[in-house]
Amino acid sequence: MKVSIESTQGLETTLKIVIPSSNIEAKVSERLQKAAKTVALKGFRKGKVPVRVVQQHFGRGIRQEIVGEAINTGFTDAISKEKLNPVGQPKVDILEDKKGSDLEFTATFEVLPDLKLCDLKKIKVARPVADIKAKDIKNMIEQLRDQQSKFIISKKKAIDGDKVNLNYSGTKGGKEFEGGQGLDQDLVLGSNTMIPGFEDGIIGMTAGESKVLDLKFPKDYHAEDLKGAKVKFKVEVNSVSSKTRPKLDDEFFKLFGVTEGGEKKFKEEVESNMERELNNAVRTKLKNRVMNQLYDLNPVDVPKTLLTSEINQLKQQTIQQFGGGQKIDMDMLPDDMFQDRAHRRAALGIIVSELVKQENISADADRVKARVEEIASTYEKPSEVVEYYYSKPEVLNSVEAMVLEDQVTELVLSKAVVKEENISYEKAVQPDPEPSPKEKKKPKTKAQTKAKAKTSKKPKVKAKAKAKTKTVKKSGD
Repeated sequence: MKVSIESTQGLETTLKIVIPSSNIEAKVSERLQKAAKTVALKGFRKGKVPVRVVQQHFGRGIRQEIVGEAINTGFTDAISKEKLNPVGQPKVDILEDKKGSDLEFTATFEVLPDLKLCDLKKIKVARPVADIKAKDIKNMIEQLRDQQSKFIISKKKAIDGDKVNLNYSGTKGGKEFEGGQGLDQDLVLGSNTMIPGFEDGIIGMTAGESKVLDLKFPKDYHAEDLKGAKVKFKVEVNSVSSKTRPKLDDEFFKLFGVTEGGEKKFKEEVESNMERELNNAVRTKLKNRVMNQLYDLNPVDVPKTLLTSEINQLKQQTIQQFGGGQKIDMDMLPDDMFQDRAHRRAALGIIVSELVKQENISADADRVKARVEEIASTYEKPSEVVEYYYSKPEVLNSVEAMVLEDQVTELVLSKAVVKEENISYEKAVQPDPEPSPKEKKKPKTKAQTKAKAKTSKKPKVKAKAKAKTKTVKKSGD
C-alpha cells in the first residue's frame, strides 16, 4: 500500500491511498470460492455451484464488498502510518477501481489541531465558600410551603400574591390589537408576566368589578407595532383567590417522605438535601470557572466537524426543553444561535483531552462508585439505581466523564492561583452567568489608518516577503 499526503489546508487533510490489485483480486477469488460452497442456485446442488457461475451471479457484489473493506482498512492503516488524528468520517473519492488495476482513492478529513497548553500557573480562580445558616433552612422551608400552597376563592380585595381570574381586551387608538384579548385567564399578581402597570392596576379590585387601565408598552417590546405604544385595557375580574400555605404538620412532612420524627426530622432532611445541593453547586461552579480559564488561555482551532456536531446537540437539547413534545425541524433553528456555545464546548473537549493525555489521567474507580452512590441516594431504592448504572456501560460512561472532569479540575487547581470567595448559600447555589462571547476587533477605517500614519514617528521599512511553499509528504511500502 502506498500513502501520500496530497494537500493540507488548515485542519483539512487529503490522503491518496493506492492498494495493489493483487490484494483485491486475491480476496475476491477467496470470497468466490467460499460462496461456491454455500450458495444455492436453481439447477445446481448446494455446494456444487461452479466458481464461474458464482462469478456471473454474485461477482460484482462481492467485488464491491471487498473494495469497501479494503478502503476502510487502508484508511485506518494510512492514518496510523502518518500519525494523524482524524475527526469524523472521511470523504472518500475512488479514482481507480478496475479489475487488474490498483485500487486508488483519496480520503479527505479534518484532524485535531496541535495544541500547546498554557502554563497552569497562569490560571487564577476564585473558589466559592458557603455555609448553610439557620435563616437559609427557614427560607427553604417557606419555599416548600409555597410550592404546596393552594388558592382558595374569597370575596376580599385582590392583593399582591393573589390569583385572579379575569377577562380583558386591549385597544390601541380605539381598535383591538392582536394578542390583546383574554377570557377566563388566571393571573398571579406580582408574577410580572404582563406589561408594566397591568397587575398593579388590578390590586384592590374585587370579583365582579371592572375598570379601564391606561398603559404603555415598553420600548423594547418584541412586537414592532406595539413598542412604546399607548393602549387601554378593559379588565373584568371574575374571581379573586387567596394563597393558603399548608401548616408544618405530619401531613405536610409526608409529602417529602418524612413519616416519623416530626418537624425535627423534617428539618434534618431539608438541611441534608441543602448540603447535597450546595456541594454539587460549588463543585459545578468551581469546575466551570476552571474551564472558562482553560478556554480563555488556550485558543483552539476547532474542526468544522466537531463544531457542527455540537451545534446539532444544542439544537436537540433546545427542542427537548422548549418543544413541548411538538415535532420541530432542527433546520428551523439558525446555527448562529448556538455558534459561540458550540465552539466553547468543542474547544474545551479538545483542551481537556490534551490535559488528560499529557498527565495520563484516568477516571478513578472509587470516585466513580462514590458519585454513583451519591446520585442513587436521592432515590427511594438506592441499591437498584446503583445496579442500573453498573449494568449500562453508556450510562456509567457519563459518570466517568464527570469524574474525569473533576480530576482535571483538581489538577489545574493544584497548580493555579486560587483565592477563596466567601458567599451566601443563596448565591452559591445559583450558577454563574454564562461567559460573554469574545468581541472581535473591528477593522480600522481609512481615516483612523491615515491619522495613525501622521502621528507615527517610526520610519517606514519594507518587509521582505516570505515565499510560501507546500511540502508533499510521501511514504510507501
